[in-house]
Amino acid sequence: MTPVFYMFADRQKVYDVVEAITGYRMHPAWFRIGGTAHDLPNGWDKLVRELLDWMPKRLNEYYTAALKNSVFVGRTRNVAQYDAKSALAWGVTGTGLRATGIDFDVRKYRPYSGYENYDFDVPVEYEGDAYARVIVHFREIEQSLKIIKQCLDNMPSGAYKADHPLAVPPPKDKTLQDIETLITHFLSVSWGPVMPAGEASVMAEVVKGASNYYLTSDKSTMSYRTRIRTPTFTHLQQMPSVINGSLVSDLIIYLATIDVVMADVDR
Repeated sequence: MTPVFYMFADRQKVYDVVEAITGYRMHPAWFRIGGTAHDLPNGWDKLVRELLDWMPKRLNEYYTAALKNSVFVGRTRNVAQYDAKSALAWGVTGTGLRATGIDFDVRKYRPYSGYENYDFDVPVEYEGDAYARVIVHFREIEQSLKIIKQCLDNMPSGAYKADHPLAVPPPKDKTLQDIETLITHFLSVSWGPVMPAGEASVMAEVVKGASNYYLTSDKSTMSYRTRIRTPTFTHLQQMPSVINGSLVSDLIIYLATIDVVMADVDR
């Protein structure tokens, strides 16, 4: 349990940075259509840089204390194993897919949010077992730190939200200056943004895998139809084919390495 408590301590450091910037820890709710809830606070860059200096050394300790531990290796190698063909057949994405040797990351092959501007690698393992999934997760932390450093070093100055009256409420201070801005603010908050008629589908690489949002609009302030495809449900559906004939303890390891969050299952 020692490495776990070490990791809890570092998770708190990450939450400290998130809380300092957004005001909340686990559920910041900071992003908005067209930008963020508010601007970055003074000193945010110092907090992020301190975390970037701290984490690499800790990752090396984790690798030595946990990932090279003989008991951990013995309980995860060749456990809950499946191949690339099975992963594709079940629709597995994210870490579970890359652990079978398939180099697919939405951020690389269908870039969004400026990911085409970042230099990062896609970690891949080939065994398809629990240990391979853990190693991919571990390498992904290293790549995340690399992306964050690029953001920190190259972030331009500018407004924290778009100047688009049909999609983004105007700044609060301007609503106190003229009636037209106040009316726009009222309509934005009470009605919401007016979406053009048509269809849209957006895929993003999230912690659990690939998440897909599909919307149909009839030019109203709400979508006519919304469909969210999250990765966890697919991964759970694969479970019987992976675990049949194994020990109950192997099931626990399987669930841990696919990183299940039940709120992500049903959409």
